[in-house]
Amino acid sequence: MTAEMWEERITSCYAEHRGRTKDEAEMEYLKIAQDLDMYGINYFLIRNKKGTDLLLGVDALGLHIYEPENKLTPKISFPWNEIRNISYSDKEFTIKPLDKKTDIFKFNSSRLRVNKLILQLCIGNHDLFMRRRRVDSLEVQQMKAQAREERARKQVERQRLQREKQLREEAERARDKLERRLIQLQDEAHMANEALLRSEQTADLLAEKAQIAEEEAKLLAQKAAEAETEMQRIKVTAIRGQEERRIMEQKMLEAEMRALKMAEESERRAKEAEQLKQDLQEARDSERRAKHKLLEITSKAIYTSPGLPSDSVPQDLNFSRENLSFDFKDTDMKRLSMEIEKEKTEVKLFKIAFYVNSAGISQLISVNV
Repeated sequence: MTAEMWEERITSCYAEHRGRTKDEAEMEYLKIAQDLDMYGINYFLIRNKKGTDLLLGVDALGLHIYEPENKLTPKISFPWNEIRNISYSDKEFTIKPLDKKTDIFKFNSSRLRVNKLILQLCIGNHDLFMRRRRVDSLEVQQMKAQAREERARKQVERQRLQREKQLREEAERARDKLERRLIQLQDEAHMANEALLRSEQTADLLAEKAQIAEEEAKLLAQKAAEAETEMQRIKVTAIRGQEERRIMEQKMLEAEMRALKMAEESERRAKEAEQLKQDLQEARDSERRAKHKLLEITSKAIYTSPGLPSDSVPQDLNFSRENLSFDFKDTDMKRLSMEIEKEKTEVKLFKIAFYVNSAGISQLISVNV
């Protein structure tokens, strides 16, 4: 058997004999060991008369002679009940059987001390052999009975202790099991609490996210509504701007037409003013000529009528000439000035209207853009 096999065998035997006392274990060991071939045999090296090396085996059954190469099967055996006497003299050892016809066996040992040891072993084993076969005395029987009672009591006590030990072990195992179960339940409760806490945190986080998402949705909806309103306003503004642009374009066209007309009118009025200036200049020239001619006529009349009294000359003649000249001059100048002022006013109004229309169109275009 290998070392691992021996270890396994010893472990299994220990498990089987667990709980036994030391004495019981020793007895069980002896019961098992006595069935072995070499159990209880003490070997001694000897020589016979011929000088051959042999082995003498002493055990509880008797004396045995072995060959050195074979310690299991004896060549010669002398049971204790067949031996009459055993003795030694110096190094020589003698075995005398009960049967006188049987030869006496003699052998030599290496030392005298070995013979003494062999003799003591023989005496002890022989006494034990004979004691086992004798009837026990009353005292021995009482001692054996007491021993049996003691063993029975010890057995009962051991069984009780074993049962208590077993119960205690079972209680300890149950306690350990309950402790492990308690620890497991505590761990499970701790894990459940952590899971619940995580779930609550997750729920709070999800609720917060949902609230944020709802607020974002409301904000987006509000922005979408504002964007829609802005788009509608832009559309209305665009439509209004297009309408205003169309109106402004129409007004610009009308203003341009009016400007063209006013320019034509201004040009016509300028021509008329120029013509009036020319007419005025011609009138003034005619007036000067008339005045000159009138003065000449007047002078001639005065000189040609020296006999006429001064009273006969009309008093209003000079005044009429002056009034004539003055009336002509003032009327034409006023009319010309009024026409020129009117043209200037119309030109200013045209410029103002043109600037106002241009500013309105620029503002409308910037708003549309």
